[in-house]
Amino acid sequence: MAGSYDHFDFGSDLLGGLSPINSIQDPDLQQQFALAVDNRAQSRMAGLYEKLSETYVKKRPRYPKEWFSMLASLTAGHHRAWDAGCGSGQASVSIAEHYDSVVATDVSEGQLRHAIADPKVRYLHTPVDLSEDELVALVGGEGSLDLVIVATSIHWFDVPLFYAVVNRVLKKPGGVLAVWGYNYDIHPFGDKLQGTLYGAMRPYMDPRTRLAMERYRELPFPFEPVGVGREGEPADVDMEVDMTLEDLAGFVMTGSVATTAREKGVDLAALVKDVMKDVEEEWGDKPTVPRKLVFKAFMLAGKPK
Repeated sequence: MAGSYDHFDFGSDLLGGLSPINSIQDPDLQQQFALAVDNRAQSRMAGLYEKLSETYVKKRPRYPKEWFSMLASLTAGHHRAWDAGCGSGQASVSIAEHYDSVVATDVSEGQLRHAIADPKVRYLHTPVDLSEDELVALVGGEGSLDLVIVATSIHWFDVPLFYAVVNRVLKKPGGVLAVWGYNYDIHPFGDKLQGTLYGAMRPYMDPRTRLAMERYRELPFPFEPVGVGREGEPADVDMEVDMTLEDLAGFVMTGSVATTAREKGVDLAALVKDVMKDVEEEWGDKPTVPRKLVFKAFMLAGKPK
């Protein structure tokens, strides 16, 4: 690989907010989440993106167009959608192909500065101290939305607050909420990335990221199923991506765990590089030649009860 990943800095996952999830069944996780509920911590997490947002845009995989067609087929109307925790807008611009307008929100101003421009998408900064009423008004008001999506970020949210807002802003009937994510389970290298790498990084992970690493199985989702998973049983949705080895290294090195570890005085660069060298040995082609990788993603969709 000849150091093709040496120049990358470490970043963070898309941020929407904190997750004080009181209904998690795992007592250890529940305790860790309770300790994480703090506006100052939320502001700190948002700040992680200010220096890393441009790299983040380049290194995140794109979501399949078919996902957005499928989600659009679940809603009765196609007037307005909300992408919560939009990051740099990868999902925002895709869902805009199916709705008249999209409001896309994030707590990270850095991410929004590098968001993908689209005439149908309006990006808005959401400070961490917005009240429920203020957020409802910001995204369109009561019963104004056909679809709400959260792409790989709900594990950072204040989930009870977010769900309260969603239940107010979705149209009834006909409105749908969809959340999805992915982790290091990337075939054919899942054993090295989700296995070896995740295992070694786990002690340094922010406890909220464990929701994503465990495929949102512990994520409360009190919505009526619409055929795309249900609470405790997310649907499996593969995401095929053409990547070079450098692309894959860039993806790994823009994960939140490295930043969290660094704050604890631990640099995981050597560990990541060792794992990527093992991946290179099995790559099969030159590191600069793209190959098809499959992110084993997961999704939940539902409508207000």
